[in-house]
Amino acid sequence: RVVPYPHLREADVMYAQRMWQIIDLREKMNHPLYFPLEEIADRKSLFDVIKYALLTEGSLTAYSLGPTDDDDEFRYPMSQAEIDSVLRPVNSKPTEDPDTGDIIYVEVEEPVNSRDITQYQLKEDWIFDKQRSERYVRIIGIAPMKEDYDDEGTKRGYKTLFWLYFPECRYVFANASVFNFQNDAKRRTFEEIFQNRMFASYITKEANVYDRSIAAYARGIDALLESERVKDELFTVEHDLWHY
Repeated sequence: RVVPYPHLREADVMYAQRMWQIIDLREKMNHPLYFPLEEIADRKSLFDVIKYALLTEGSLTAYSLGPTDDDDEFRYPMSQAEIDSVLRPVNSKPTEDPDTGDIIYVEVEEPVNSRDITQYQLKEDWIFDKQRSERYVRIIGIAPMKEDYDDEGTKRGYKTLFWLYFPECRYVFANASVFNFQNDAKRRTFEEIFQNRMFASYITKEANVYDRSIAAYARGIDALLESERVKDELFTVEHDLWHY
């Protein structure tokens, strides 16, 4: 069962800020989302859970990035054929003809595996409820990202596969167990991981008049410092509402 969110009236939202964050699965705190790479009896990685829900159960709806390849508004639901083309792409691979020795191109299916997904992007709303004097973080969407390479094998960055509407994902995540570092007798679920914010992430974009990400005006260590500045502002706004 999914624990319902507390009822929130629009009139009680005193402050709201939209954020985009990246969860890097190479960080140790995020390893429960990445492992196991191969499905075992009682556990799957987060991507294996998503893939099973999309391809086998049909319990989730994937949304494409649209014609501009950057849409995150859940406006373009993908058909089953489109999902198959993303998760089971068929690529042309050069190979040598055993009879003539010539180079020919063969169509090879290269499915996206759990080990290929090393980042997730989150779209969130940070809200302060004046009725309860409490701040909430509501995750709106989640998107798996895989490393993108050119024909020569040079890494070009990360490619977002599709977006998932997180309130719909909660029902799937609540039924998938996650490894618990502290106690193997008590398993957590992916829903608990996200609900209790038991992951490490960094901000890549905040809502702004230019609709631009941090990477558009900062690079390297400057982008990380800008991410920390935005995160610090979120906590400062909540802290300054109280008088000590």
